[in-house]
Order: sequence, then C-alpha cells, then structure tokens
Amino acid sequence: MLEIGTVAPAFTLPDKEGKLVSLKDFAGKKVVLYFYPKDSTPGCTRQAQAFRDAFAKFEEAGAVIIGISKDSVKSHMNFATKQELPFILLSDTELTTLQAYEVWQEKKLYGKVSMGVVRSVYVIDEEGNVAAAWTKVKPEQSAVDALEFVCGCEN
Repeated sequence: MLEIGTVAPAFTLPDKEGKLVSLKDFAGKKVVLYFYPKDSTPGCTRQAQAFRDAFAKFEEAGAVIIGISKDSVKSHMNFATKQELPFILLSDTELTTLQAYEVWQEKKLYGKVSMGVVRSVYVIDEEGNVAAAWTKVKPEQSAVDALEFVCGCEN
C-alpha cells in the first residue's frame, strides 16, 4: 500500500464511455479510489452496490467515487448500466494505475498463484495526497469505511 501522506500517483484512464478522466480533474475534492478485480462478479457487484447505495452521502461529504479495474470500457458500460452505478468506473487494461497504487499483486486461490487486483480503497485528499488506505477489504465494508473517513460519521 502507498503510505499515508504521500502524493497520490497521477493517472489518466478511459471511463465507461471512453472519455479520458484524470486524477487532476478532481483537484480540491476528496476522491475515493476503489480498486476491484472484475466487473459483474459476486463480490465486486456487492462492493459496487454498496458504493452506489451510499453515493448521496459521499456527494454530501464532497467526495468523488472512482472505481478502477482492468476490465474494458465496454465491460464497465455493461456493469454500470446493469447495476445503475452513478459514479465513475475507469478501465486500466495496461495495469499502469493498478501497479502505481500497488494493488496489482500475486494472489493465491486454492493453491494456485496468479497476478490480480487486491481489493483496496484509497482516499485522496483535496491536495492530492493519500489520506487513508485499506487493503484486502471486504466488498460491503469498503464503502462503509471510506464514508466514515470522508464524512467523519458512522453509518
């Protein structure tokens, strides 16, 4: 994980419509970056739904939600449409941002070793620094933890 207080790595990635989105577009706002393994899988769907269901509270707290995975723009469009996701999904097929945020790691499942996204959440402050970080988060809990951090409230 990146250390709290370090400058968040810059990125520019395509959203679900192919439009390029950069971290610098949100200067002066809190940004909740959540990294997840794959669109439309059970855990990732539950995580996206948790962020969707808390979206209004994040907006009230002045925070932007951005989900990032290695899935394609088309996959993100289908996922966002089916789950009615009101926040930004970015496609990192080249793995540059996933690697910069240290979430592309070796994973073990049933004795098999492979590379993949470790479910993680970062909160980037208004100045572009890492303000909070969670790794190996539970799908539903990640939105709760991030919201408690950005708004200073309990859910």
